[in-house]
Amino acid sequence: MLLLPVIWAAAFIMTGGRLKVNNADIKDLKPPYLVLSEHQGFTDYYISPLALFPHRATYVSDVEGFAAFGKWLYRAIGCIATRRFVGDISLINNIRHVTLNNKDIIVIYPEARHSNVGNSSAIPESTAKLVKLLGIPVVIQKFHGSYLNCPFWDEEHTRNAPLAVTLKKILLPEDLEKLSAAEIHATLCEALSYDEYARQFKNKIKISYKNRTKGLHKVLYQCPSCGIEYKMTSFENVVECTACGKKWMMDEYGRLSAAGGNTEFPHIPDWYEFQRGEVRRQIESGEYSLTAGVRIDALPSEKGFVPLGDGTLHQDFSGFELTFGNSGKSLHFSSKVMHSVHTEYSYKGRGDCVVLSTKDCCYYVYPKHPDFSITKVQFAAEEFHRIAKKR
Repeated sequence: MLLLPVIWAAAFIMTGGRLKVNNADIKDLKPPYLVLSEHQGFTDYYISPLALFPHRATYVSDVEGFAAFGKWLYRAIGCIATRRFVGDISLINNIRHVTLNNKDIIVIYPEARHSNVGNSSAIPESTAKLVKLLGIPVVIQKFHGSYLNCPFWDEEHTRNAPLAVTLKKILLPEDLEKLSAAEIHATLCEALSYDEYARQFKNKIKISYKNRTKGLHKVLYQCPSCGIEYKMTSFENVVECTACGKKWMMDEYGRLSAAGGNTEFPHIPDWYEFQRGEVRRQIESGEYSLTAGVRIDALPSEKGFVPLGDGTLHQDFSGFELTFGNSGKSLHFSSKVMHSVHTEYSYKGRGDCVVLSTKDCCYYVYPKHPDFSITKVQFAAEEFHRIAKKR
């Protein structure tokens, strides 16, 4: 509790004092309650404490945060650790302890990843089951400007976009008694849906930052004009295909326009979803294949990373197979369990990586060849899970 004023002061400074909070709908709501939050970007972590002021909350956080900032500090702030896209019974028990025993607020980011292009990711069905299990009020936290201020593919540079947050209660205990888990899931998916580029264009939010597209090619890896993958680049306000030479410019309101010829996708999320469709087509036709040489770092605990050397990553219908060097040792990560996969762009200066986790360790997997897109790997993981679930 002694750290609360420090946390609020630090959050105020990190948001530049420009955050607008709309929490009128929960003013009379007393803890315990569950906050399910969008996860647009890194700025989210500074916004949440201010949005919930004057209450203290406990946050579900990836173990990487504990390694980056220190176990003592993260626990003092009010974080409990988990690993992404892994079933974790101990986490459920901790959440129940926080809410039912301590009568505290718990904040969960069910997307479990920062947004790639400012729109929402899938909400796992397990979130609805947890909501029904807890039986406490559910509050939705919606951000406005978090992604635009600091996009995932260029988190080193902020854009000074206006920031706002809205908190709204959507489900009360009496609702949870009447609704099925499927009905709760549908409600959550609708409530947590967002599109920041659409909102930017609609509200004419001007971002004049000179290098506003630098890094965008990491998520837009396939040219919609010539269809070639892994030949995209980006700089200043330009996205370019180095294979066919076509260029697109991003204006100050987040829209793309081709320097010449047809503008295939003025709206960036549409380009992103075009790529998802291409991955689905490749999987359905049997074209999709991934076997790549990689470098592997392990994160077994908050004490830090352990280099494991080179290895091989293979992905198919069954999931991922990660082989370690010449030892023959390998780990399998099932597509039945993983509804998506954790990815990082330019992670701590080490490069783009795919993160595969067991309940005991996270493996940060860095491709050694440039013809590789972690975004495409993510699309494939989500498609393979969809197929496995359907079967």
